[in-house]
Amino acid sequence: MKVGFVIGAVLSAIVLGLAVLSFVWTPYDITQLDVANKLKGPSDVHWLGTDHFGRDLLSMVMMGARTSLAVALVAVGIGMGLGIPLGLTAAALQGGWLDEVIMRGNDLIFAFPSLVIAILITAVFGASAVNAIIAIGIFNIPVFARLSRGAALSLWSRDFILAARVAGKGKARISWEHILPNITNLMIVQGTIQFSLGILAEAALSYIGLGAQPPTASWGRMLADAQTLLYIAPHTALVPGLTIVITVLGLNLLGDGLRDMLDPRLRVDRS
Repeated sequence: MKVGFVIGAVLSAIVLGLAVLSFVWTPYDITQLDVANKLKGPSDVHWLGTDHFGRDLLSMVMMGARTSLAVALVAVGIGMGLGIPLGLTAAALQGGWLDEVIMRGNDLIFAFPSLVIAILITAVFGASAVNAIIAIGIFNIPVFARLSRGAALSLWSRDFILAARVAGKGKARISWEHILPNITNLMIVQGTIQFSLGILAEAALSYIGLGAQPPTASWGRMLADAQTLLYIAPHTALVPGLTIVITVLGLNLLGDGLRDMLDPRLRVDRS
């Protein structure tokens, strides 16, 4: 087992554990302000210090982990839930007009970054975590559609697929029973990568005010609040910034390790 995979798994588990723990316990209530203790550095009372409102940064990080992971998880779920069926359908049609419509539609979505999509959505419906999920989820659809289509096309000429067609199975049944199980590993790895990108996207949207709104904690909003305090209290920016870095690094290492473990070609090359 690769060291990178172990490190990634440990870092991801720590962040996930903090998010789960925040449902039942945090050191302090983040909705309670303590202005008398604002901008305090790390101490035995506040392990990571306090922000400009006197809120405990460790508690904020824990609650922000819940927000970031939830947004990224649902957004990736939307991308996989819609993108994979579209990709499998396009691959099954193999060049038909519907295949062309699906892929050109995906190209159209792919042309707009998630930030632009978020601006369009929030301009109509207002800024919120739900709208951030929708924006990031829409951006993930063409990623999984294109990947699943390419992977599926490489399987349609295989002997076991030809045998299934000779046995009288339709394209939809073949896609569900034979194609999907054989590309699941690839989708899991890509899902891990998109999950880390979703966390970055959520932080970016919250940073510019298009993500989770107060009093909901968000790592991106913590960075936005700390940008004017870099010389006064640098820990207010370092804490959420390093948290984002550690989380994304852990997920990327985890995804890289999963790719090495699940891809038989890589196992053969490295054996």
